[in-house]
Formats: sequence, C-alpha cells, structure tokens
Amino acid sequence: MFDEVVLGVDPGTAAVGVAVVRGPAARARVAWAATLRTPPGAPPAERLRAIYRGVRGAIAEHRPDVVAVERLLFGRNAESGIEVARAAGAVLVAAAEAGVAVEEYAPAQVKVAVTGVGNASKDAVRRGLVRLLGVEGVPAERDAADAVAVALCHLQLAGVRRAARGVAP
Repeated sequence: MFDEVVLGVDPGTAAVGVAVVRGPAARARVAWAATLRTPPGAPPAERLRAIYRGVRGAIAEHRPDVVAVERLLFGRNAESGIEVARAAGAVLVAAAEAGVAVEEYAPAQVKVAVTGVGNASKDAVRRGLVRLLGVEGVPAERDAADAVAVALCHLQLAGVRRAARGVAP
C-alpha cells in the first residue's frame, strides 16, 4: 500500500484551512486539522507572513510528503481573488522552502473527489466527508474541513495516477 501524508490547504486571507490526512485514500484518516487566522486589519504583508509561518510550522511538525492546495478560480470579485492568490503564494513558498512537492486542485476536482459532483454545495461536501471519514474525522470548522477535502482529493487522484502508470497499490 502507498501510505502518504498530505497537508491539505484551503487558502484565504482571513482564514486558511490546513489539515494533515494520512492515506491511502481507501483508509484515509485525519491526523490533524486547524484553521489559521490572520490578524484582522493587519497590513497585507503581515497577514501573508502569518500564513507562511503557520504553514511552515505545520510542515515542520507533520512532515508531509506533499502539500495539496485548492487552486483559486476567480469569481466576480477580482480584488478578493487577488488577495486569496497572494495567500496561496505564501503557502507555495513555505512548501518550496521545505522541499515539499505541491499539487494544486480546482474546486470542482475537490468536490468530485468527495461527493461525485463537481458543483456540490458546501453542505454536500461536508456530508461527503462524513460518509468517507465518519463524523469524528471531520473538523467542525469549515475552512479546516475544506482542507481535509483537498487532501482527500490528492490521495484519490494520486492513486489514479499510480494506476495509470501501472504501479501496483
């Protein structure tokens, strides 16, 4: 079996969901999950530094094999999209500095991995997580739960990639 330790990240500027999920996907379990909060009203550079430090600390403590990040899709509000992209950049720098590989996943990929539906609601994603992990495996905080979903997405797609290469589980 391919056991993998994945640090899932749901980037944001005020709150960043982070979760460590150990796999393989069929037996995934949440080892740790949290929501990193940045100081409200702090200058953008201070918020990014807080994100960077929080992710760097999680990497140092949990030593993941990979960091899985939900990729930003721009909506109607370009300004908030730019802020979230900056937060994702802080995550990528923390991973690169630690020498940990990064995989990025679109929100629809994450939703399909957890629910089977690419346009699933937040509630459907939560129900999917409970189905896959049990109630005790799903963090209460929304951002942390979203990070778990990102990590599970990585575990599932990593298994598919291995199978496509002909690598036995």
